Amino acid sequence: MTQDEARKVFLEELLKVAPDLESDEIGADDHIQDDLELDSMDVLNLVAALHARLGVDIPEQEYVEIATPALAAAYLSRRLAA
Repeated sequence: MTQDEARKVFLEELLKVAPDLESDEIGADDHIQDDLELDSMDVLNLVAALHARLGVDIPEQEYVEIATPALAAAYLSRRLAA
């Protein structure tokens, strides 16, 4: 999976967890908690949704790797390539 594909999947799942967000207003470096205001339960739901869709386990200590869409795209594409 390319980083562009991974970013698209991440944003799709993010918008399901936080439907009040607008995809065109989410920047590549927007932090999902600090900038987009997801709470810890939203983050857990996002991780679960990514796992269900992609089959990728994201350990809690690696949540920082999906803290922004750009980081998430790189992380997910790297994990899916392994």
